[in-house]
Amino acid sequence: MIIDIHIHEKTFSSDSEIELQEIVEEARRKGLDGICITDHDSNGIAEKAFAYRRKSGFTVLVGAEILSYEGDILVFGIDKLPAVKLHAEELLKLVAEQGGIGIAAHPYRDNKRGLGDNILTLKNLAGFEVLNGRTEAHNNLHALKVYQQTNIPGLGGSDAHKLNEVGCCATYFSHKIKDESDFVQAVKAKGFEPVFYENGLYKKVKKGVWDEKISSFNCCLGFGI
Repeated sequence: MIIDIHIHEKTFSSDSEIELQEIVEEARRKGLDGICITDHDSNGIAEKAFAYRRKSGFTVLVGAEILSYEGDILVFGIDKLPAVKLHAEELLKLVAEQGGIGIAAHPYRDNKRGLGDNILTLKNLAGFEVLNGRTEAHNNLHALKVYQQTNIPGLGGSDAHKLNEVGCCATYFSHKIKDESDFVQAVKAKGFEPVFYENGLYKKVKKGVWDEKISSFNCCLGFGI
């Protein structure tokens, strides 16, 4: 399955221009098998998303992008989000204790929202975005180098706020995923790879292969927030 793990919907992300139905339509057009709505510090869309999932038969998952003191973390598998801002280590511990997972969003984005090299030492971190569709190419390349040189699992997400951005980066999963529980278990099992969309196809970023041409992949780069 190919899933875009990082999308913002306009109901609870005020900086997004896109609503759920058109996100799913664009995801299907690009050949995605599922999407994750990860609004800023909110999982308020859950009820609407789950109803749409039942109606459409398309895999719509809900997490949240939480800003810790050190940077943004995508969290999945928890119902109640923290009411106050936490340090990354505290947030990841809280999520893990509830059976969920935390993924570093755009770790090398240089706008004080990326965890940076903290990803090398944080406990309970399930992985990090190697490819993020709204992060400048040189920062994605930094993340890609870390991915090639470490054992930290890597994923891809579009971070879409506009329709054309949906699915430009995503994650290939070897497991079948129907709901959030499946997603959490698949991430814990580490059976995934980052992919990017180019010329109508999704292409894998293979572990152990370094290619400077990756900087020219057809992602919506340069729109960092």
